[in-house]
Amino acid sequence: MPAEPTPPHNGRPAATPAQALAAMDDLIAASMVGQQETAQRLGLNVTDLTCFAYVIQAGENLLTAGDLATRVHVTTGAVTGILNRLERAGYVTRRPDPEDRRRVRVAAIPSAVARVHALYEPYYARLGALFADYSPQETAVLTDWFTRATTLANAYREELRLHDS
Repeated sequence: MPAEPTPPHNGRPAATPAQALAAMDDLIAASMVGQQETAQRLGLNVTDLTCFAYVIQAGENLLTAGDLATRVHVTTGAVTGILNRLERAGYVTRRPDPEDRRRVRVAAIPSAVARVHALYEPYYARLGALFADYSPQETAVLTDWFTRATTLANAYREELRLHDS
């Protein structure tokens, strides 16, 4: 017998875990389609956009090609192709690693960062407004859930990779 939903909290409707999973699936699907459309607007594919997002996120702590390969779960050879495309499109530059000249570090080109931010900032402003509808305690729960769900997703993908090899 399915569990009964808990009573509403802070005026929010009650939900079962199954309803939460369905809502999460809808969010993931909308995000995937949105990433594809955003990548197309920027003249990139989704993997290249994801790599560029990691480069932006790293800021002044420039990533190596190996760092990117690990984060997007591709080979270093595949990352070379991704970086070639991003460099040709004017998104990144490669800099020699000051500690190991055999490695390169990847830096975002500021004008490319501005183009990406121009597309994402209105959406992130709306998400910020949505988070503002929640109490600090609720936002802490959401943050905890996102963090733990990301860890779980990464671990599960790794299990599948190990099973396939």
